[in-house]
Amino acid sequence: MTSRLPRALAVVLAVLVSVLTVGVGAASAHVNVSSADAAPGGFGELTFRVPNESDTASTINLRVQIPADTPLASVRTEPVAGWSATMTKTAIDPPIDVHGNQVSEAVTEITWTADAGAGIEPGEYQTFSISGGPFPEVDALTLPSIQTYDDGSESAWIEPTVDGQAEPEHPAPVLTLTENGSTGAHGDTTAAPTEDTTSNTAADSGTSGLTVTALVVGIAGLLSGLAGLALGLSARRRNTSA
Repeated sequence: MTSRLPRALAVVLAVLVSVLTVGVGAASAHVNVSSADAAPGGFGELTFRVPNESDTASTINLRVQIPADTPLASVRTEPVAGWSATMTKTAIDPPIDVHGNQVSEAVTEITWTADAGAGIEPGEYQTFSISGGPFPEVDALTLPSIQTYDDGSESAWIEPTVDGQAEPEHPAPVLTLTENGSTGAHGDTTAAPTEDTTSNTAADSGTSGLTVTALVVGIAGLLSGLAGLALGLSARRRNTSA
């Protein structure tokens, strides 16, 4: 039995390395969306973070869909150097009332396209922001997105995330709406503490880091227990021989 323990330790270590490599990679590869001030019924800024998950191709296009059943009456895009943005509008029939205004047409898709040589290269990421509202009276807003590479391949981030189930392989970005957002006159977002994408990245990385840390601690405990068992059996064997 004692001779089997080193092999068991080796297997556990191999699993640990594999989980850490796959887990960290998967956590950082998703297109996601965040906001510091988006609230139900209010206006705010949304920021999409788009990492390049290809080792050889550059991301040259991002399409984000805004559900027509929860339209935004106002949408504006923030300029991004080397990229152009276009918006597709769809008729809303019947029109819906948004803060006393009848909305019969709304933006249902935003497309960012890279200029020649300005794509997101392997190992890089880019952020794209929009200002819009009023947001629907819901807790969360799902925004399916499609990421296109210069080799013709696509990553369709469109799968819904279901509570109580494992995260899908290509989850659609989900914006959580809070009650703490604030809006100013004419639908303009009021001044709010500056939140850059570095902070968002750090927050997401911190969440992933906590998960990985918990996993490491758990496996380290298992390794420690196996090592202790091995030492105990070894000592018992020596005592028996003596």
